[in-house]
Amino acid sequence: MLLLGIDTSTRRIGVVLADEHGMLGRVELGNTTGAAPPRHAETLAPAIKWCAEQCGVRLDQLSAVAVGVGPGMFTGLRVGVTTAKMLAQSLRIPVIPVASLDLLAYPLRFAHGSLVVATIDARRNEIYWAIYRPVPGGVQRESEYELSAPDELAAELVARGEDAILCGDGALRFPDVFAEHGRGVTIAGPAHASPSLTALADLARARYEREDFCEPIEVRPLYLRQSDAEIEWEQRAG
Repeated sequence: MLLLGIDTSTRRIGVVLADEHGMLGRVELGNTTGAAPPRHAETLAPAIKWCAEQCGVRLDQLSAVAVGVGPGMFTGLRVGVTTAKMLAQSLRIPVIPVASLDLLAYPLRFAHGSLVVATIDARRNEIYWAIYRPVPGGVQRESEYELSAPDELAAELVARGEDAILCGDGALRFPDVFAEHGRGVTIAGPAHASPSLTALADLARARYEREDFCEPIEVRPLYLRQSDAEIEWEQRAG
């Protein structure tokens, strides 16, 4: 079994290769600070090629392609999902779609006694988020995948009245909003800013073994709102 994993839901471009024993190698490019524009379209294909060469494998040896399907950046998601689908279709192998918020939450599965809240910066002073509870072997999602202003998430956490660990670049962008809501809310550091490639490898491997995958044509990005271009078009048309 040989799996390729791709996540481009944030400003970072992430590629990982894994087999039945674990991760073979990974590539992470870009940053989460917004200092420079992300270049998903120009960077992803070379990153896949370089990772495969460094691991000494050929792409025609792949058993499946796993991809983070969002929510996240529109352009990044289109590039990542389209690349995964085209590669899988050309090799006649399945795709394993994984929500990018799940990839943020999974590394904090050992945070017993606290909720895990995964966040991704959605721009326009909004964040994508979901709430998880650590369970044996992983995390269990307790909310829908949501889009809201950060203070709405903060109010939800106050209403729940439980300790919580927030991860992702959404929480890092609005730390003061969550700090205002008192004790019990902790923000994970920059190491948890982007969806985890290790989590992508682990979750994809488990799903492949369960044959929990799909045909490339069935894979869709997880969009929670319209793109800026669609909104502008509707405003002009309206």
